[in-house]
Amino acid sequence: MSDTVATGEQSSSVFSDVAVYTGGIWLEHQDVRVVGGVVESISPHASSTTAAAESISTGGYLIPGFVNTHTHLQQSLMRGIAECTPLLEWLLAVGEESVAITPERAYTAAVAASLEMLRSGTTTVVEHMWPHPSTEVHGAVIQALRDTGIRAVLGRGVADRPDATRKWGFEPRLMQPLDEVLDHVEHLREQTADSTITVALAIPNPRSVTESGMVTLREFAQERDMSVMIHLLETPTDDVMCLEHAGLGAVEYLDSNGFLWNRLLAVHCVELDDVGQSILAERGVAVSHNPLSNMRLGSGIAPIPAMLDRGVGVGLGVDGAASNDTQDMLETFRIGAYLQRAAHKRADLMGFETMLDIACGGANVALGLPEVIGGVSVGAPADLTLVRFDRDYATLPVRDPGASLLTTGSRSIVDVVMVDGDVVIADGRSTRIDEAEFTKQVASLS
Repeated sequence: MSDTVATGEQSSSVFSDVAVYTGGIWLEHQDVRVVGGVVESISPHASSTTAAAESISTGGYLIPGFVNTHTHLQQSLMRGIAECTPLLEWLLAVGEESVAITPERAYTAAVAASLEMLRSGTTTVVEHMWPHPSTEVHGAVIQALRDTGIRAVLGRGVADRPDATRKWGFEPRLMQPLDEVLDHVEHLREQTADSTITVALAIPNPRSVTESGMVTLREFAQERDMSVMIHLLETPTDDVMCLEHAGLGAVEYLDSNGFLWNRLLAVHCVELDDVGQSILAERGVAVSHNPLSNMRLGSGIAPIPAMLDRGVGVGLGVDGAASNDTQDMLETFRIGAYLQRAAHKRADLMGFETMLDIACGGANVALGLPEVIGGVSVGAPADLTLVRFDRDYATLPVRDPGASLLTTGSRSIVDVVMVDGDVVIADGRSTRIDEAEFTKQVASLS
């Protein structure tokens, strides 16, 4: 593999003679040229005009990188925690680990999770941090994102209603006054300016923020064109508690306080009913679907086809490793389709084309990211994944590359991952982190 070469002041590189998914179809024997971090052209392969020095690789199948719309990076050190327990009990166990997090462990966890995502074809991670008062912990996470090279929407955790039980509020030990949190958000925005990391606000759930807090946070976000993310209706708890304390269901409670708009990402929405779906669609709210986490915690199955029919933007998420156990987007990609087919007893739901649009760009508008529809497109950021089915005989023979990706794809077939025009995974391994040494470090932790 060759490094990119300079064209004027911009780097130039080529995926040579690939099958590329673009415009909703596969085009074989194409050269995909990347200049200055952007896809400049997709054209029939011409070996005589493709400079060897510009070639990243030859052959394979090229798709846009996945956008993992929801995870908790710190949980990569919490695998298996409170397994086989109800959600609130599980949350309390995770909360204790979160209180005890150190900058060193936060860095290690974020690197581990980011590498796992990159190696399964993810180019953008949407990190939903829990509220935490330590600036050093946040700095460690940012450093990890930079070191691995993944693009990120970093949600800084915020809550303003304390309650140690987590039923009507959030863990008090992790909270700060709202003005201090927002001052820190401004600092994080300055720290990540002109980089592949953008800052957002991350709210644990509707129960953890007051009515006045919602007003303050929406105004703050809108003035800065920021995204906001919130766990919503993962289980019936949000509705039960909001009805008890506010006299409204969770969606209506948020809506009555003006907290539903087109830069809000609602995570899970397993218990979202017809009325709630209509309200989210009308307000332009996007949804992050986390099928494996919802299965693991026994939360249920989100009504994804109904949301799509109503025009709700739906993205795909893995959730944290404490509830999904891995950060493997290809696994979630497949299960996201199969779960809906089982629920609706239909084998003709959620095919490759639908799932790829969901996994690469379904919630991008809410996240402030470019839309990705129909595959790789000229003019889009060069966040790309190249797979080779011959890296794993279990994916062969290839009758239809899209069907093979959906039904047999695993991270073993991911060969090259590019983020913003930079190759961050080559031959299935990080180009930036010594994985062998890093694995020893992670294995030594308890």
